[in-house]
Amino acid sequence: MSALANLRSVLAVRDFRRVFAVRIVGQLGDGLLQAALATFVLFSPERQPTAASVAAAFAILFLPYSLVGPFAGVFLDEWRRRQVLVYANFARAALVVVVAGFVYARNDGLPLAISVLVVLGVARFVLAGLAASLPHVVAGPLLVTANALAPTTGTIFAALGGLLGVVIRGLAGGGDTGSVVVLGCTLLAYAVAGAIALSLGKDRLGPDEDTVRNTLAGVVRGLGDGFVQLIRAPVAGRAVIVVIVQRVCLGALTVLALLLLRNTFNASSDPDTALTQFALVTGAAALGALLGAVLTPGRSRAMGFVPWSVVAVAQAAPLVTAGVFLGAYLTNLIPLLIAALSLGFANQATKVASDTLVQREIDDDFLGRVFSLFDIAVNLALVVGIAAVAFTCPESGVAPVAFVVIGVVIAGNALWYARYR
Repeated sequence: MSALANLRSVLAVRDFRRVFAVRIVGQLGDGLLQAALATFVLFSPERQPTAASVAAAFAILFLPYSLVGPFAGVFLDEWRRRQVLVYANFARAALVVVVAGFVYARNDGLPLAISVLVVLGVARFVLAGLAASLPHVVAGPLLVTANALAPTTGTIFAALGGLLGVVIRGLAGGGDTGSVVVLGCTLLAYAVAGAIALSLGKDRLGPDEDTVRNTLAGVVRGLGDGFVQLIRAPVAGRAVIVVIVQRVCLGALTVLALLLLRNTFNASSDPDTALTQFALVTGAAALGALLGAVLTPGRSRAMGFVPWSVVAVAQAAPLVTAGVFLGAYLTNLIPLLIAALSLGFANQATKVASDTLVQREIDDDFLGRVFSLFDIAVNLALVVGIAAVAFTCPESGVAPVAFVVIGVVIAGNALWYARYR
């Protein structure tokens, strides 16, 4: 069956379309939220970004996924996942009001950080629930297509949300007031996602078995169970590792691009141009992710999941290294766009393949816990890459040693995974 036929078949499943809609609308809201916070903290004329502020901003955006992840996975194997999608979306819509209040008051300190951490912590339940729900609405060979379509399209909509947030902020007059308007749009997106989830049957998304595990000891046991499952299923375990390494490189490249655009390509008094260029780099990565998602189902069936992942990762090593070198030393945006496109393609291709391997190798009773662990690992890896660059590279972003190291790590990841063809 062709990729287009598979796509039509999976979209013909009514409940998949509903789960899919919850994801894309919710992740559109995620992109809007990130745009509002990035423009407020990193791209404001009143606030010159430093390595520490960049690392802190990205840590706030991604660490909640790791802090809440262990709890999300365990409880998703106990609670009705449809109820999680409903209540979590409505809860984060309400919490965005608090975030907007701090932004309106121009408070960029600890209170804002804590409120954002809470919003993104709730988001962890939504994304983990969506990943664990897919096998309940799509079965058989269409699962790989669903794994390619749903998370990848969600990533693209998050990027589109970021771009839309930049546009909305500009139309609203820019500045902190514009960021508040973007947060209002974020609230609306989360509320719509919750309303869509209400159209699903209460028991439609599982879990299959009900057990009670609502203590700290139960959470720890659940986390351990997920880890043990990955050890017992080495195919799934290796698939997780290759994605983790790629996310470290993505985090590093993200900070390098931001520092280059904000502090080298543009004057400190021109944050709007830097923001537009960073949005273009993000869009290039999203386009690469789309290409990876479109090609992975067909190519992985023809070549196998591991060989295709090796090819996808290997192409990124030279393109990313050359792209950041040329971009930095020529002060040219085009090479950075190529590097982002290449890395976005590699990361999404491996993620789609790895998601499918995990779902095939791990029993459904443990999927919530395993996907939670998976998400913890990739988000921690992203923060590790961000922190490593932010605290070792100059604020100009011109760091030739880092450029070479990133390329070597990507190439080494491909060579290691190639051993398991």
